[in-house]
Amino acid sequence: MEKLKKLANTKYFMTIMWILILVALWEVFAIIVSHTKRTPENILPHLSGIIESVFSRRTVNGDQTAVKMVMVNAAATLSRAGIGYVVGIVSGFALALLMSLWKPIEKIAFPYLMLIQMIPILGMAPIINALTGDINKSRIVIAAILTFYPVATNTLAGFKSVQKEKHELMYSYAAGKIRIYTKMMIPSCIPYFFTGLKISAPMAITASILVDTLQGGIGLGCLLSQALKGAMTRYVFWQIVFFSAIIGILSFSIMGLLEYIICPYKRTQKN
Repeated sequence: MEKLKKLANTKYFMTIMWILILVALWEVFAIIVSHTKRTPENILPHLSGIIESVFSRRTVNGDQTAVKMVMVNAAATLSRAGIGYVVGIVSGFALALLMSLWKPIEKIAFPYLMLIQMIPILGMAPIINALTGDINKSRIVIAAILTFYPVATNTLAGFKSVQKEKHELMYSYAAGKIRIYTKMMIPSCIPYFFTGLKISAPMAITASILVDTLQGGIGLGCLLSQALKGAMTRYVFWQIVFFSAIIGILSFSIMGLLEYIICPYKRTQKN
């Protein structure tokens, strides 16, 4: 009994339980929907049908199977999201560093950061597209903007979290700005920096998919729009939904793993 109680209290057990509950609910709703009159593209399929469609060799567009179509479009979307993510990380960290070094920059830039965050993605996309004049560039810029804000604000919070006593100690050793930041400020902000990375990673992917739905070309969002309109099998739609969810969770987990590797305090807590 004690072993069962310990097993029930583990996070893995709870995760498996939640997955089983969600699978059961999905199947119940799939049965209910199958008995209602709906158009084929709106039918909620059974999970077994979605899994079968992943391994099916039946073509849905020329010589492409459903999963091949999803992977080809995913490569385009994820490459744009990845580039935007890296650009957002570098620019967000650089701005946070500048705001920490010179207070006037923080007073000028911070209100604009808040303003950018308040603009909906659907409203931002046409503006960015008009400014860049290129669909692919606009998708990268939007992914960068959504990454930029969480990284900048969390990194700045990390810089501000350093206690006044530590600053005074560094000044007592006649440490200059460069040494203070390389030895104390930047190491102290790393946990906050990774918080921004974990928040923004799924956001960059989601934004890239959402913007794809508004513009033509290749990408998961474009394929999603076509699937919703009934241009192909509904399993393409559900493959994109599950693939996007898995990639979002995976991106968050990868950032968490990097934080665990880079930050010694994480390894200490784990042990």
